[in-house]
Amino acid sequence: MEAGSALKGVLCADGHLGYAHPIGGVVAYEEHISISGVGFDIACGNMAVRLDTRYEDIAAQAGRILSDVGRTISFGVGQKNAVKVDHELFDSPLWDEAGARDLKTMARQQLGTVGSGNHYVDLFEDEEGFVWIGVHFGSRGLGHRITTRHLALAGAKDGMEVEPALVHQDSEVGRSYLAGVELGGLYAYAGREWVVERVRQIIGGRITDSVHNHHNFVWRENHGGKECWVVRKGATPAFPGQRGFVGGSMGDNAVILHGVDSPESADSLYSTVHGAGRLFGRMEAKGKKNKAGQWVRPPRFTRDEMDAWLREKGILLRGGDVDESPMVYRRLEEVLAHHKGTIEVEHRLRPFAVAMAGPGEFDPYKD
Repeated sequence: MEAGSALKGVLCADGHLGYAHPIGGVVAYEEHISISGVGFDIACGNMAVRLDTRYEDIAAQAGRILSDVGRTISFGVGQKNAVKVDHELFDSPLWDEAGARDLKTMARQQLGTVGSGNHYVDLFEDEEGFVWIGVHFGSRGLGHRITTRHLALAGAKDGMEVEPALVHQDSEVGRSYLAGVELGGLYAYAGREWVVERVRQIIGGRITDSVHNHHNFVWRENHGGKECWVVRKGATPAFPGQRGFVGGSMGDNAVILHGVDSPESADSLYSTVHGAGRLFGRMEAKGKKNKAGQWVRPPRFTRDEMDAWLREKGILLRGGDVDESPMVYRRLEEVLAHHKGTIEVEHRLRPFAVAMAGPGEFDPYKD
C-alpha cells in the first residue's frame, strides 16, 4: 500500500506495541488515513467532571455509591444496557455513509455500557476536596465492527508488526471509513456523557467543570502550514490551551492537563499521553493455567499484592483483575515528566473508588 503521504510520526512516553501502529503513537498523513492507527476501539477516550460535592461529605457512603454504580452501569462482554437510551445520532445520515445501518440495533443496545479491560468508572478527590467522576471507554461493538469491515476492504495484514492499513482520503473505502470514524466519535461521546450523568445522579451534586476527549481517532489538522490527517492511537490531543483527562491506573492519581505552545509541542504534533502505559501484557501479569488448573505460566503479580496496594491508598475496587493492577503500569508522573514543556497539569486527582469489569469478563470490544 502507498505510504508516501506520511509526513511525521511521534511516540509518546506511555507508548507500547500495538497492532500495526504503536499505542501512544501519532502519525500525520497528507492524503491517507490509517485504519490501524485509529484501531478497533474508534473514539476510545476519557471524560471527567467535577462536582460541587465535597469528598468529606460522601466518604462514608463510598461503598454504597460504588455498589450502586455496579448495579446501574453495565460492565463486561458485549453487555446490553438495561435502560433504552435514545439519541439524535441514531437519525444521522452517517449510518448509511459508513455502511453501518445494520449495526444500529446492536449500537442502541450497547449505548452507555463500559466494557472491560482497562475501561472504568472512577471517583476522585481533587486538591480542594471536590469530587470528580472519570470514565474511560469508546465506541464499543459499533467501532469494532466498522473497523473490522474496513480492514477487510483495505486488504489489511493480520498481526502486530505489519504495515498499517492505509486508505486514500478520496477513495470509496476512505470516505466510508471517515464516516464510520465520525459516527463512532459521536457514539462514544454520547455513551460517556450518559454514564457520567447516571453516576452524577447516584452521588448528587452539580457539575462545575468538564473535560472530554478522544484518544483513538483521526483529526484534520494543520501542522507546519500543511493540512493533514493526524491519527492518534492512545494519544491525547494537546494543542495550546486544550484540556485533557489522563488516568494512571486503578491505584494511582489521574490528572487534568492542558497543552502549552512550545517548539517541543509542535514537534510532538501537539499530542501527549493517554495514560501511564503498560509495562507487562495481560497474560504475563495474571499468568496462564492449563485445563487441569495447573500453572503453565505463573502470574507475575497476585491478587493479594494488588489488594494491598489499593488498601494502602484507601481505594475501594468493584471488579478488576491483576492484569489491570497498578504494578502492571508505569507511574504517571514519570511518564508526564518526559512531556515537560508541552503540557501543564491543572489538577491531580486521587482515586477513592474504582469500578471495572470483574475477573473472567472477556470483552472483544476493548481497545
